[in-house]
Amino acid sequence: MRQASEIAALVGSTSQEAGRRSRRVTTASAIYERLYADIISLRMPPGLFLQEKRIADEFGVSRTPVREALLRLSEGGLVDIFPQSGTVVSRVPVSAIPEAVIVRKALEGTTTEMAAQTATAADVACLDAIIARQRAHAAVGNASSFHEEDEAFHEAIAQISGYPGIWGLLKTVKVQIDRARRLTLPALGRMSSVVSEHVIIRDALAAHDAAAARSAMIHHLSAVIPDVDELRSRYPDYFC
Repeated sequence: MRQASEIAALVGSTSQEAGRRSRRVTTASAIYERLYADIISLRMPPGLFLQEKRIADEFGVSRTPVREALLRLSEGGLVDIFPQSGTVVSRVPVSAIPEAVIVRKALEGTTTEMAAQTATAADVACLDAIIARQRAHAAVGNASSFHEEDEAFHEAIAQISGYPGIWGLLKTVKVQIDRARRLTLPALGRMSSVVSEHVIIRDALAAHDAAAARSAMIHHLSAVIPDVDELRSRYPDYFC
């Protein structure tokens, strides 16, 4: 039989290895979240070459968690990994946008309809606060903060509907839409229109008019990408 000291050493070694794995996973997740946010916001534009060593040095880690984060981004269609060549931020695939819009209409149309049946005065007040912040950001042309509040508006509706998990699912579906939308807000003057559309949705929720709420959301999502062809002509290097 093993001595108690041997067992203790084995347990300690196992615990340390588990701790290292946990820290590596946590680090890989942190790197993923940072890169994801930078790619979606276009701080890292399509075509940008990503250097593993530079990222590893920035985070003070080995290349292993960096590779794990990049692999996850690749699976989500945000980077292209070329063996022996490197990793590049992917272009926005135009073909993926219409399908993503259809999915958003189906799921958010449903959550908005359900939210209209259950929205409380406090829920409506929450939406009012978000819309007020959007107006403020639009007034000064802060597209990045405006987009964050836009996300908050749609997430809040999912919360009100009682099915917040649907928003988590949609975030993965609409990732390419989000990249394109970062170009539409400053380039096409879309912010004021978004605010007006959000107000119509908010009013329908406050009135508990489920049909009107659903219709308003679907109309809103139909205009989420006003003209992909125009975007392509403006930013030919960003789309494929």
